[in-house]
Formats: sequence, C-alpha cells, structure tokens
Amino acid sequence: MESKLFTPYQLGPITLRNRFIRSAAFENMCANNTPSQMLEDYHVSVARGGVGMTTVAYCAVDLSGVSFDGQLYVRDEALPGLKHLTDAVHAQGAKASIQLGHCGNMTHWSTCHCMPVSASNGLNLYSPTIHRRLKVEEIKTLVRRFGEAVDFARKAGFDCVEIHAGHAYLLSQFLAPRTNHRHDQYGGSFENRARFLNEVLDEVMVHAGEDMAVIVKTNMYDDCWRGVSVEEGLRIAKEIAKHHVHGIVLSGGTVSASPMTILSGAMPTHALAHYMPMKSMWWLKAALDSGLAGLLIPTVKFQPLYFMSLAKRFQAQIQNVPLIYVGGVQSGDDCQRIMDEGFELFQLAHVLIKDPEFVHHVQENPHYHAGCGRSNYCIGRMYTKEMKCHECVERDGEVIPKLLKREIATLEKRWNQK
Repeated sequence: MESKLFTPYQLGPITLRNRFIRSAAFENMCANNTPSQMLEDYHVSVARGGVGMTTVAYCAVDLSGVSFDGQLYVRDEALPGLKHLTDAVHAQGAKASIQLGHCGNMTHWSTCHCMPVSASNGLNLYSPTIHRRLKVEEIKTLVRRFGEAVDFARKAGFDCVEIHAGHAYLLSQFLAPRTNHRHDQYGGSFENRARFLNEVLDEVMVHAGEDMAVIVKTNMYDDCWRGVSVEEGLRIAKEIAKHHVHGIVLSGGTVSASPMTILSGAMPTHALAHYMPMKSMWWLKAALDSGLAGLLIPTVKFQPLYFMSLAKRFQAQIQNVPLIYVGGVQSGDDCQRIMDEGFELFQLAHVLIKDPEFVHHVQENPHYHAGCGRSNYCIGRMYTKEMKCHECVERDGEVIPKLLKREIATLEKRWNQK
C-alpha cells in the first residue's frame, strides 16, 4: 500500500503531488538581489528529486526589508529570472512557492540602503546598527507592498506565497513586547501588536484571489526574554486562521536571540566567523573568534522532529486551517511519523541541502536516512557563500579550511542521529 506521504494534497486552489515541501531556508544564491542560474538549478534539482512544492526564500517586499545582498526583493528586474525558474520547476512536476517578508531591524544600512526600521526605535547589536520606528503611514505603505508582492509572485509564475511572520523579522517585531514599545494603535495590547499582521493578511488574501495559495510561517514561541510566549503564539495562530489562509507553518525561535531554537544543535561558530563579512559584522566576528560563542549562540540539543510536542499542542486547538509541520526531519521514518501524528503537510530543508533526491530515496526505502550530521555548516557559510552542505562543497572541488573540517567532524560526532 502506498504511503499517505506520496498521495496528492489540495492546498487551497492548488494540488500538490505529495506531502513534501522544501521549506524557505535562505539560499544566498541571488547576487546583487537578482535570481541566478545557481538558484534555479538548486530548486529544479529539488523538484526533480520529488518534492510536492519547493519554496524560494526569501523575497523582501521592499528594498528596506533586505538583510543580505544575496536576497531577492520585489522589483521588475527579477521577474524574467524567476519566471524561468518557476517554468523549470513546473516541468519537473512540482509546484513553486516564494516566501515574502520584511526583515525589519535585522539588516544594516549598507545592505538595505536606508536606516533599518522596526516597530520601535533601538539598537540592533546583531548588525550592529541603529534602527528607527516606522511611522503609521509607512506601515500602511508596507501593507500595500505585501499585496503588490502577491501580484509580483503571480507574474513570476509562483503557485503559492508564504508570508514570513516569525523568527524576529518585521511582522514578529510588532508582535513581540521585546521589540514593540509603541503606544499607538500598533502597540501595547495583543490586539494592537497583532494589527499590522492582520492588515497584511487582509491585503494578501485580496490579492491572492482564487488562484494563489497562501501559507503563513509563524512562531509557536520566541524562546527569549519578553518574546512571544506559547500562549501568545497560540493566539497569533488563531488570528492567522481567521483570514482563511490555506496553511500555517509552525516554527519557533528568533534569528537574533535564539537561533538554535530554529535550527537545533550547535552552531559551527568557527565557520560562522570565517564566512562572516568583516565590514558590517566585525564585532560579532571578533566575539566568535574570541571564544564567546557559547554565550552568544547557546547550544540546543538536537532531537529529530524537535518541534513535534509543541506542534501537537497547537494541533489540538486549531482545526480549521491545515497546520504544516517543520523541524528536524532526518529520515523516511520521521516523515511517516508526521503523517501518523495527523499533520497533512510538512516542510524540510537540511536533508534537501545535502540530498536533493531525498524524496525519491524515501519512496524507494521508507526507512531511508539522509545522513545529515546536523553540524549546521550550511548555515554557518551563508553570510558570504551559498547555503551548501560541506559534503557537497568538497564534492564540487571547493576547499574547506582544516579548522572548519575539524569543527564539522566534532559537531557531527556529537549530533549525528543515525
């Protein structure tokens, strides 16, 4: 009997050929904010490998929302390359999605070409940079930008958009008391802090119409001081559900305060420092090289399907919108467990970075394990290089410094779950 994993699923107006979705893990394959042949080749390889849908990440709705030079943002110059990419993905039988968002204060003036913005004024030590409070009229403009971004995605041939409302990017900066100190209609009470997100989703759903699927990535919790708690995470997910979106991706953690909650395991700090740009992140690079990494980026013990128990709590309270699981998929057995737990769809990235053919391998062998050692080297290099597994790097002839190879070996021995 064929596993439910390989049966079609109706996601709003589109039909996926199976339950596997390549998650919106940032590729850093867009030199000068333009889609590259490398970006297309990677997503085509994942589509050829059998996923139901692959997600291009991350596309800012405005230049002010770009956090890396290798990211996309909504502009006409990007349309031809993206249309070529989606046509090539469709030719392999998969659907194509694009993640839309705004990084807020998680950028630097040299990248976004303006003073970074957020819910409130402040200093982002991560960049480091000063950021300013968005004016109400600017918030309204960004709401329109999200709607226009859906039209952009349609023109580029995408079947689905994923709205990024988690991980301490702009929408979640409004949601969290940690970053939202406003005293107007966008701050204070939960209803006010959720107003920007609700306005964005209203606009997105109007522009999505009857032909574009819409999913939203949200945090179940921020896992940091004055961040969104699990209780507020549930309230946020219920707010999202009111907009009749077609799916909610359940994630957690913040890129600035609790990145390993998102990724799980240990961050390869030597790799992170090695690939980090000196110009804009000199202080963080120096701190990592000085041995303060454990304080800056605490280790989180890796477990396969590490968000499952928390996602089940959300599943028990939200039944009117499909919940999409993400986090810690390592093997065919993990995929089947997600189905057995009642989730209809799930996202995965690490195993598809290492092995774009993962889905086909699982179809041939239900117990297939990708062999991802969870060293997170692929994440460590993405500041200045494309996201890539260390095994693929060496296979393609790129030399990894000996210090980094020793770090990878140590971390993989610690976290390997095979």
